[in-house]
Amino acid sequence: QVKLVESGGGSVQTGGSRKLSCVGSGYRYTDHCMAWFRQAPGKEREGVAAIYTGGGRFYYADSVKGRFTIWQDNAKNTVYLQMNNLKPEDTAMYYCAADTRMPPLRVGGYKYWGQGTQVTVSS
Repeated sequence: QVKLVESGGGSVQTGGSRKLSCVGSGYRYTDHCMAWFRQAPGKEREGVAAIYTGGGRFYYADSVKGRFTIWQDNAKNTVYLQMNNLKPEDTAMYYCAADTRMPPLRVGGYKYWGQGTQVTVSS
């Protein structure tokens, strides 16, 4: 059974940082896509960052470029999202997703999803 578990969410003030982790189990991933999405209340889920675990390909939403960094530790089946210079508009539930054949920041197509971790940025 494939499972993705996110952690690292919490409350932070504007300008602060958080590091999210997503641990995968039940499969061994090689070169497939893993991504972070977020969903704020009343809004659609949106792609934040994605990475192909074989290395060398990264994707970021324009709204987070230069502030967020995604990377992986294949030995630990873990993908991380470092979020710096956080803004109130970054407040959302953050979800990890794995394995898609579609464009990496598109919600539809991912086979596996985690339960999410809440990030709240206060002004």
